[in-house]
Amino acid sequence: MDDEIKEKIKTFLSRFIRNHDLAYDEDIFASGFINSMFAMQLVMFVEKEFQITVENEDLEIENFSTIAALANLVERKSQMLARV
Repeated sequence: MDDEIKEKIKTFLSRFIRNHDLAYDEDIFASGFINSMFAMQLVMFVEKEFQITVENEDLEIENFSTIAALANLVERKSQMLARV
């Protein structure tokens, strides 16, 4: 499931980051690809696409800096929902 999540996130990002093939572990903020306005779009995409809620405590740069980090956040939140 992890690779499927990563590919969905990468596909979403590639619509905005053209002419660059993002690696799963590439820091999208440090690379200058993402600004704060786009970060909110990214949060909304993740919530809608994966049917999770990103809480205030989840809004840390470490959770959104790479495709892999985002996929980990999605998996953690999804597992929490599955337990309820």
